[in-house]
Amino acid sequence: MIELFHNIFVNLINHSLNQPNQLKYNNMTTFESKVNINKPANEVYQFLADMNNHQQLMPDNIQDWSSTTDEARFGIQNMAKLALRIDNRIENTEINIIPFEKPPFDLELKWALSAAGSSTEVIFTIAADLNMMMKMLASGPLQKLADHETQKLAELLS
Repeated sequence: MIELFHNIFVNLINHSLNQPNQLKYNNMTTFESKVNINKPANEVYQFLADMNNHQQLMPDNIQDWSSTTDEARFGIQNMAKLALRIDNRIENTEINIIPFEKPPFDLELKWALSAAGSSTEVIFTIAADLNMMMKMLASGPLQKLADHETQKLAELLS
């Protein structure tokens, strides 16, 4: 099963390298996870605005992590390597993360923060341009990733 998944990713990577890099925002599949954290928005924002902190949010199958304040590179065990950077920061409100090297499929990550008194509502969204086969294979893992990252964020900042 892992070999099949790996072969599909390799074929998709090879195919996507021959395609122009155009995101179809309205056709992207989104995976969202929401959590309330009992910290002010500025504290949550300061943590998320530094890509060095994102390693703490990742699941165990992430390998070879390297990062700066603005960028992170890592591999997903037996699958793909990703290089992500923060594209936009809106202080205490939003952080947008995009690939800076060609990923297996186009994607964007967004952390949205809403202050609610002394706590903060955090919504993490993964938007991915998935074909039908990739939707079947990747939807579960991408939703689990979104949920895992918000849960880890809540644990770390509690």
